[in-house]
Amino acid sequence: MLRRAAAAAVVLAGVLAPAGHADDGRSGGICKGATMFVKVCASDGGTAPGAPGSGGTATSAGTSGGGSSKPSCTYTRLDPQPPPDNMFWKGHDRSEKGAVYGVNCPNSQGARTVWLPDGQDPDATPVIDPEAVARRAVDSMKLAGPVVGSPREAGTYVVGMPMWMHLEPSPTTYGPAEASATAGGVTVTATAKVTTVRWDMGDGTTVTCHGPGTKYTPEQGKGMSPDCAHRYQRSASDKPDGRYRGTATAAWTITWTAPALGDAGEFNETRQTTWTAHVGEVQVLN
Repeated sequence: MLRRAAAAAVVLAGVLAPAGHADDGRSGGICKGATMFVKVCASDGGTAPGAPGSGGTATSAGTSGGGSSKPSCTYTRLDPQPPPDNMFWKGHDRSEKGAVYGVNCPNSQGARTVWLPDGQDPDATPVIDPEAVARRAVDSMKLAGPVVGSPREAGTYVVGMPMWMHLEPSPTTYGPAEASATAGGVTVTATAKVTTVRWDMGDGTTVTCHGPGTKYTPEQGKGMSPDCAHRYQRSASDKPDGRYRGTATAAWTITWTAPALGDAGEFNETRQTTWTAHVGEVQVLN
């Protein structure tokens, strides 16, 4: 059963972050840009939320009896109701006959809130978890690991010199892209974005970049990339084939909305690509 305090604490917040930063290789960094829209639908049927004035009693939307494969959600009427200017009202106000409920669905990340009108027909309450539907739609997009433009397989990199890392964005590896499906009169729209890329450099360090990176051009000389770079401190001469082996892990943030339900949420997925880089030292001739 969903606790009212947990439901009331759900807040969607944006965080400003630097273009790129190096991690210590132990804490793991944070991977969270591109857009993909998906419209998927929920079926009807189930049990209505608790009656207005029920003071937080919770009910599960779902079919009774065995055999149902539809994930059920628990609805709890918030008591007290949020302040009039709170985002949980979803554009409604206290003059309308309805209330804000906390929603907890199996296998979902955290709690959500919805606004529901008083006396809503029990059969009109979706028994399906919209986040679960959004996840199935995202699976159909076939999102893949990032395409690494640099470091290049054929490239040679030098100890102490900046290595510019960048990706080659595409709809399935970085976005944007969109897909849609509708059924049962309820549509869920999901948007997927790669928000960060975590580079494991193969030398025990990681770099987190908030974008695809900038492609190196000869006129840049020995300058550092403005948003995604690394300096190797030692050669890879002791590594197989004289190469560091690393990974680029793209973190997708998926936000979804279900306008007909006044519901919304967010979850994350990752995709990874491996790469290698030949790193050596400058040979000085006497």
